[in-house]
Amino acid sequence: MTEQDLSYFKNWFDDFSGSHYSQDKEDQKNILLKVVHTHHVCENILEIINSLSPGGNDKRLAETVALFHDIGRFPQYARYKTFKDAVSVNHGLLGTKTLIEKNILRDLSEDERILIINTVKFHGALAIPKDMDDRTAFFLKLVRDADKVDIYRVFIEYYESPAGERASATAFGVPDTPEYSKIMLSSIFERKVASYSSIKTENDFRIMKLSWVFDMNFRESIRLLQERNYIGKIADKLPQTEEVVKALSFLQQYVTERLENG
Repeated sequence: MTEQDLSYFKNWFDDFSGSHYSQDKEDQKNILLKVVHTHHVCENILEIINSLSPGGNDKRLAETVALFHDIGRFPQYARYKTFKDAVSVNHGLLGTKTLIEKNILRDLSEDERILIINTVKFHGALAIPKDMDDRTAFFLKLVRDADKVDIYRVFIEYYESPAGERASATAFGVPDTPEYSKIMLSSIFERKVASYSSIKTENDFRIMKLSWVFDMNFRESIRLLQERNYIGKIADKLPQTEEVVKALSFLQQYVTERLENG
């Protein structure tokens, strides 16, 4: 892949996302949410891969993967007016379909095309496929981390914005009440990602986001979360009960260990 290829992809992304802009203020707010998110994921993935001293082509591949990871979100929203895969379509699969139909990757080598297609396809999967080759898995880990880091930002801004300024498609659609589920909190102590299916309140949703720390693949990803205080900002939105404080302390201890030991 060349710098010219990457420049072409960036211009195409701008044109493609721009073709989904809307005169409807709410629709436009939701589309812009994904445009801004994509640019932040591109920045994040470069920070992460730069910490690993990669070659130039790997950096270009990483940025391309980040640029296209959510390309399926635009036709998804245009068709279903939602970003919820469960009630619409898998946006990773729709993204791969879009890239293939538009033939955007035609000038790349076959290996590069397959790598990009597979990372877009599986970036939102519950886990990395066990039969995936090591090189594709590496780029998939990069984009999954870069994506998660920015989703923290997206939801922090959602919580901190006045109700009238929030992008409606960000909302998870559960009550914002003081309650939280014990099973969600237990995931912190078990060092595992909490399940979407157990979310009943906004606090459950916040705990689930915090549990993503246990699915971060690179030390630099953890460092970005710590540097930007994303964990602290979400944690501050939780009720500070004794068991929540204990779970947050356990989580911070894990973060400290990852930063010290990689």
